[in-house]
Amino acid sequence: MAADVLMCSSSGSTELTPEEERVLIRDIALASESNTREGDTFYLLTQRWWQHWIEYVNQDQSNNMNDGLSLPENCDSAGSITPKRPSVIDNSDLIYDSASEESSAGFEIHDTLLEGRDYVLLPYEVWNQLYVWYGGGPTLPRKVISSGLSQTELAVEVYPLRLHLLAISKGDRTTIRISKKETVGDLHRRACEIFYLESEQVCIWDYYGHRKHALMNDMNRTLDDANIQMDQDVGTNILILVEIINTTNGSVLGGSMIQRNGFLGKENASVVAEPSKLNPSIAGNLSASKVSSRSYSTDPAQSQSLTPGVRDLESTSSVSGVSTRGSSGGLTGLLNLGNTCFMNSAIQCLVHTPEFAKYFREDYHQEINWQNPLGMVGELAMAFGELLRKLWAPGRTAIAPRPFKAKLARFAPQFSGYNQHDSQELLAFLLDGLHEDLNRVKHKPYIKSRDADGRPDEEVADEYWANHIARNDSIIVDVCQGQYKSTLVCPVCNKISVTFDPFMYLSLPLQSTTTRTMTVTVFSYDGTALPSTHTVTVPKQGRCRDLIQALSVACSLHHTEKLLLAEVRNHQIQRMMDDTLILLSTIKDDDHLAAYKVSKFEKNGIYLQLVHRCRGQGASDVHNASEWKPCGTPLVSVISSNDGIKRADIQATVKGMLSPMLKNKAGQGGTALDRCSETNAGNAQTDSSVMSKDCSSPKADMSSSLPLQWVDDNNKCIDLSARDERVIRLPSSSSMLVAINWSDELLKKYDTQCLENLPEVFNGPVTKKARSEPLSLYTCLEAFLREEPLVPEDMWYCPQCKERRQASKKLDLWRLPEVLVIHLKRFSYSRSMKHKLETFVNFPIHDFDLTNYVANKNNSRRQLYELYALTNHYGGMGSGHYTAYIKLLDENRWYNFDDSHISTINEDDVKSAAAYVLFYRRVKIGDPSVSNGTRSGGNYNEP
Repeated sequence: MAADVLMCSSSGSTELTPEEERVLIRDIALASESNTREGDTFYLLTQRWWQHWIEYVNQDQSNNMNDGLSLPENCDSAGSITPKRPSVIDNSDLIYDSASEESSAGFEIHDTLLEGRDYVLLPYEVWNQLYVWYGGGPTLPRKVISSGLSQTELAVEVYPLRLHLLAISKGDRTTIRISKKETVGDLHRRACEIFYLESEQVCIWDYYGHRKHALMNDMNRTLDDANIQMDQDVGTNILILVEIINTTNGSVLGGSMIQRNGFLGKENASVVAEPSKLNPSIAGNLSASKVSSRSYSTDPAQSQSLTPGVRDLESTSSVSGVSTRGSSGGLTGLLNLGNTCFMNSAIQCLVHTPEFAKYFREDYHQEINWQNPLGMVGELAMAFGELLRKLWAPGRTAIAPRPFKAKLARFAPQFSGYNQHDSQELLAFLLDGLHEDLNRVKHKPYIKSRDADGRPDEEVADEYWANHIARNDSIIVDVCQGQYKSTLVCPVCNKISVTFDPFMYLSLPLQSTTTRTMTVTVFSYDGTALPSTHTVTVPKQGRCRDLIQALSVACSLHHTEKLLLAEVRNHQIQRMMDDTLILLSTIKDDDHLAAYKVSKFEKNGIYLQLVHRCRGQGASDVHNASEWKPCGTPLVSVISSNDGIKRADIQATVKGMLSPMLKNKAGQGGTALDRCSETNAGNAQTDSSVMSKDCSSPKADMSSSLPLQWVDDNNKCIDLSARDERVIRLPSSSSMLVAINWSDELLKKYDTQCLENLPEVFNGPVTKKARSEPLSLYTCLEAFLREEPLVPEDMWYCPQCKERRQASKKLDLWRLPEVLVIHLKRFSYSRSMKHKLETFVNFPIHDFDLTNYVANKNNSRRQLYELYALTNHYGGMGSGHYTAYIKLLDENRWYNFDDSHISTINEDDVKSAAAYVLFYRRVKIGDPSVSNGTRSGGNYNEP
């Protein structure tokens, strides 16, 4: 709508101001990210240039966190020097110096780049707009691919697979870049073109671990499905063996050399097909392209010929010279392989969970579920078990978890590469993956759960739990899984649905404040009152309906009226907030909101939007459309379309809207409504029904026409000031846009001052960033258990209404596990908006009492827990650091596990604003350190 007005009111273009650039890029980014799909293109942009641009466009912003275009935490936005406009885009620091010429696959970027530290990823529309403004390059496009076990998560493939192709008999090798979403057939074709071979001559192997790991003969399978994943460890590469078959006798050229050097041992002979029987087919149509790699020449595996033997560079441990205490078990560190602190911290917490430490140090192999299609064929469990045993072995130096990381990358590609990841997301994957690998149920029965239908909660809960155990039975379930009660209530028919669902951990929200104040200006549609500004208090996590309800009370809304909420930007309505379920968190503090009173009962009515335009400074020709610019705050009214709409109808409606602003005929500067009580921001209440006769608006002069123009569906401006009784063609939409040109003569009749300055939603004092007041962990738990409506995209199908409803949902704890994992939700982010809550949470170390939070009152035992481990996150998004605080129960002492470095800490130092994931264990009789570090098991009853 804003664009329509500008098209008919201005011509030409001028260089944008920093603020205009900021707003435009923000809007483009928000629109692009909401529509991101697989196959879309994102672009790498150097963080250095992006930060310069952020400083440039935020130079006049008092709070640049409001719209997502925010500065990094270590960047001071309050510098005394005004940032200059950035020069051309220069991405040269992202690519290798040797990549001065583009290959057919594009530039080769550095191997260890981090998003948020070295580069940002921008949607095509954002990059294109910046490129139009600034130019430069080089252009570094990357595709969006599906990722995750369910293939429903979208990720930008910053680092396509780097494969080292080895052709043994020819003595050739090369490195290529290829997407993990390409097929085996595409790889087969590229290998043939690179080594100048016929397709019938070639079969390819996944040479994982420098062994013939798997024959790649399913040409339609993607490399991702074939578990060909990037290994981020320096010195280890993805090797693809290209075997050349002698078409005369079917023998493998150079095959004897491989066996002679031990790369195909007897233990593998049973799973490797005979080369003479191989007859691979060809699929795909991707041309070969060699991609130069600077790291290729520095790879120790490539500095020698493969024929004498390629040494296995993987080592089970690393001799780093950094030793841990080692005098007792459990004090072995993990080397950081490159931003793997997120993994190290989560592993240490799991490894030091007593039940897991005991289980994996015994013979657990008999419980591995080798056939579970949801598992990892037991490989994840074995890799974790092997790592746990090494970490509990006394007297060991720090371990490099390369074998475990390689398994992780193969089964969870979202954690491959050099980027920092979320330790809680990794923890969730590990717990679920270990459960499936160790599930004692080999054949899961199909069980249909029944609704409660008025049965006692205890009966229904036990039934649900028995059904769950019938399909899921593992050490993970024994230790970490609990059960909560979920109650859904239909808002229409009041149908109540009660289910009991398992949980592995609790994700608690951090809400240090639960309300916010919002300032909105209310406009009357019938000319009975001047605009009134109101500041109301609403739930911080509320929705537009909460704001409308608060405004209705503040402005004494009549029962025959309703409020239309709109966001106003650049003197025009940016969007009508018709959906009352829009989250208030999407409304920023520097946004401008207007609320318009309209009649509830107007049938066949069309919303008339009145946009004001003034002449620009120095303009002289009133008939030149380009000299009229949008100004003031738009107004909204309803015009009946029962008998068609005529120009006179629009004139009468607009005059009624403007009548409160008519100046007195006696020549005073005030309006006819100045005698009425003035409203103020905060507690103003104006009711159109209590307007006295003395305060009634004067009758508008209907003889003269206002200079109005209607912007039709074709963006043409039609003059409405001419006397014409013909019915105009109605717009196809439910609203029509009308512009009024405020000439000097017209401004002598109307006082438009009340339309000039629309206040911001919140314009409070700018406060320095300070540590938040302590927030109790109990308060976070209560917020998690509080009843709230479902989000619109997750509505519930009511079996009684036979429709999807936005039901209210209430959670209650029913059954608590032996080990309770609590995740503090500190992070919220998209590619343009990144935020971390630094709220200090006051969590109990001893005597975490959940007795009153358990809805199952038949359980008489006290629900007491003790903290024994937690992960910490320091710094900002994408570039922070993870550590773990762990209590060795045998020593009753806390340690700081910071990758390979381990040191003792005082219990008083365990609590900090960096706490992220908390590990609690149930208190049992005879437990040391039960209460304040002393043995007090006798104080509690045996459960």
